[in-house]
Amino acid sequence: MRKAFIHFLWSVLILSICGAALAFTAIWNGWIGYMPPIEDLQNPINRFATQVYSSDGKVLGTYNLNKENRIVIPYSKISKHLIDALVATEDERFYEHSGVDFIALGRAIVKRGLLGQASAGGGSTITQQLAKQLYSEQVHNSLERILQKPIEWVIAVKLERNYTKEEIIALYLNYFDFLHNAVGIKTAANTYFNKEAKDLNIAESAMLIGLCKNPSLFNPVRFPDRARDRRNIVLGQMLKVGYLSKAEYDEYSAMPITLHFHRTDHKDGNATYFREFLRQYMMAEKPDITNYPSWNKQQYTQDSIAWVSDPLYGWCNKNFKKDGKPYNIYTDGLRIFTTIDSRMQLYAEEAVYGHVTKFLQSAFNKENRNKKNAPFTGALSASQLRSILNRSMYQSERYRNMKSTGASEEEIRASFNKPVDMTIFTYHGDIDTLMTPMDSIKYYKSFLRAGFMSMDPKTGAVKAYVGGLDYNHFMYDMVTGGHRQIGSTIKPFLYALAMENGYSPCDMAPNVQKTYIVAGQAWTPRNASHARYGQMVTLKWGLAHSNNWISAYLMSKLNPQLFVSTLHEFGINNPDIHPSMSLCLGPCDVSVAEMVSAYSVFANHGIRTAAMFVSRIEDNEGNVIASFQPRMNEVISAESANKMLVLLRGVVDGGTAGRLRYKYHLEGEIGGKTGTTNKNSDAWFIGFTPQLVTGIWVGGEDRDIHFDNMAMGQGATMALPIWAYYMKKVYRDRVLGYNNKVSFGLPEGFDPCSKQDADNTAYQIDEVYE
Repeated sequence: MRKAFIHFLWSVLILSICGAALAFTAIWNGWIGYMPPIEDLQNPINRFATQVYSSDGKVLGTYNLNKENRIVIPYSKISKHLIDALVATEDERFYEHSGVDFIALGRAIVKRGLLGQASAGGGSTITQQLAKQLYSEQVHNSLERILQKPIEWVIAVKLERNYTKEEIIALYLNYFDFLHNAVGIKTAANTYFNKEAKDLNIAESAMLIGLCKNPSLFNPVRFPDRARDRRNIVLGQMLKVGYLSKAEYDEYSAMPITLHFHRTDHKDGNATYFREFLRQYMMAEKPDITNYPSWNKQQYTQDSIAWVSDPLYGWCNKNFKKDGKPYNIYTDGLRIFTTIDSRMQLYAEEAVYGHVTKFLQSAFNKENRNKKNAPFTGALSASQLRSILNRSMYQSERYRNMKSTGASEEEIRASFNKPVDMTIFTYHGDIDTLMTPMDSIKYYKSFLRAGFMSMDPKTGAVKAYVGGLDYNHFMYDMVTGGHRQIGSTIKPFLYALAMENGYSPCDMAPNVQKTYIVAGQAWTPRNASHARYGQMVTLKWGLAHSNNWISAYLMSKLNPQLFVSTLHEFGINNPDIHPSMSLCLGPCDVSVAEMVSAYSVFANHGIRTAAMFVSRIEDNEGNVIASFQPRMNEVISAESANKMLVLLRGVVDGGTAGRLRYKYHLEGEIGGKTGTTNKNSDAWFIGFTPQLVTGIWVGGEDRDIHFDNMAMGQGATMALPIWAYYMKKVYRDRVLGYNNKVSFGLPEGFDPCSKQDADNTAYQIDEVYE
């Protein structure tokens, strides 16, 4: 009997060994459970954040999937204290085993499994924990977890075969979720301590490693006492293993938890509007007109042109990885090197924010105190105001939500007029208040908006991009997304067409109001000023003073259809521009980005340079997978461009932009044009030097939100000062390399009036009075 029992035990043991061998063979080959492909094991973190860099090497921000804000860093950029703390706490024989620590496993089976000692420690190695995080799904009971273990052992062994110990530690720390959107040790170090991972000290490292046991339980933000106790346990393990002396342990364990906490989000970082624009631009799909509302044909046209002409537009969907799949900025860990200069971006944001919030907004609020329709113009009738507010109500999320739940129109309107508790935005911080949703609509519309872009006219490299004043509350991008009437900033394009047709800055024109008959309709342009009325004035004087009568005179001499074609050549892609006499006063809608690119023609001797936002893109291994070059086209001749420089410098030296000289004391060669649309709805200034062309728009969310007085509502007051503040900051920063001594490079002795044909001039003057 005893012999038979021994044979039975041996049989059970042999069968168990054979069964285990067979089971592990099946697991190894993927016959049982999930075994990831070998290529996945060689690159297990296939989803991590794309990083966006400025041209001066700063990380502007990241793009991530489902708030997974992981940025992978190599072992060499991780603090030694972190590594010591991790090994001492989670796997003290890490450097001795090959993925599975049989000593720790046996201890866990005996002490935890048989004796029920919860404090006996686990048997999982760092490599096994990495395998679990990478490949194991969430389980619902202990049996499922037990069945997962063998699979994790096999994956751990395979990981050890494909990676060095240092790489496994780096993978573990890069993958772990430290809470608060801090996935990976680089983001965690920044989130909790505002440091790089390589700069963490012993106490900080121990606290972060303490989170590896249970991030929620030992969350230092919510439970600092628990986090401190857990940190000290980690320090105790470091003392036990020999990574700390007793004196060091005593010193660091006595320290309180000191955080420099900052919750990381994809909206954080510099150039927020720009990064959101870039995300949408690169991830765009081929335009399909059925995906655009009928009222937005302009956007469809612009997107269609960009899809064909701009390699960056839709780049992710026009380029493919080795596996044939398109790139994805959320999951492919790209490194995007933009043309934005982080210092110039800061100067631009400061200039826009400072002028709009500290000067214009306070003046606008003061004016609104006396308006019954505030923040809308007092010229609106009651029915017009109701129409605008109703449209805003229909577009609100509250309306859509109530409509989807079956609420009637009466119930919804009643809800919008009932005061509720809400938190509202102010430039001094959010505040809690009691307000009706309808009043909150008017409140948020009372904030002025702005758009700003600055670029190198020779390369198209965009140096600064400010789409608005506060991305969290006003997400609409007024650089590329917003299209507003451009007013008098259109006039240089008209004058450029005139120069191409043989005109000169010194040609004379009658400064008189005249009625023109166009297609049987009478049109009489108005002018804000009556200076020199009835006199013959030069075209240079006419543009410098933004005289509408002179522009109308020129338009009458030129072909409106040809002017539309000229605008398209300048890069203005609005398909709805109507060839009419009144087009010379700028009623068409254009974006800030288009205007800046268009004005590069004048600074670049007749050559238009398209805006370039990215210089190169690298994959997650550092390989350059795309590079971008300037895109240019000749719009006007160099001679005409030189004439335009004379004209546009005149706007600054003695015209509507003269305060750049007498008030802001800017020196050097500057060209530019102010613009103000009907009733001050839109204020513009496009200014340029030989090195930079910069455009600014300021206005309300709706066209009926504006200053009612010209002194405050004109482009010279609302937009031009932003350009001045920005350029002063740029010039003061000598490292940037911009200075006001650089010349436009006009030919020596250039005189646009030297070839003036007196007889031709007289003919033009006489013709006016026919």
